[in-house]
Amino acid sequence: MKRSEEAGYRDYVTARMEVLRRTAYLLCRDWHLADDLVSITIGKLYRHWPRARHVEHLDAYVRRILVRTWLDEKARAWRREEPADTLPEPAVLPADDVVERIGLLELLDALPPRRRAAVVLRYYCDLSVEETAEILECSTGTVKSQTARGLDSLRALVAASQS
Repeated sequence: MKRSEEAGYRDYVTARMEVLRRTAYLLCRDWHLADDLVSITIGKLYRHWPRARHVEHLDAYVRRILVRTWLDEKARAWRREEPADTLPEPAVLPADDVVERIGLLELLDALPPRRRAAVVLRYYCDLSVEETAEILECSTGTVKSQTARGLDSLRALVAASQS
């Protein structure tokens, strides 16, 4: 890669790092894994930067790399969590808005990976159905059904927790 191209890459990654980390965290709910996913994503982007920097929607291209990387990592057997016999003591409860955010993140955890990805891409990243379908490499109908089922599941979980 040429020095001028490397400077453009560095500027792009520096400007988008926090958004990538937050998006990765919403997908996987683990800051360490989120950092790993972002590292893998920016590594892949680096390898393809001479070609990628000319892509019309670079943010969408990078988000697609991130989501595909996360889905690949979810499929790996060594990344699956094992349930613990005992749970640690709960921490002191934070302020109400943080409690609500934590509750939402726990609800997202209950969704299967592709539904969670569809909900995060549609409502956190504010992508269209078509953009989400392109990232997830599926049809727009699949995105609509995954999103609808994800939202239905979230509503049911909220209703169950309030009763």
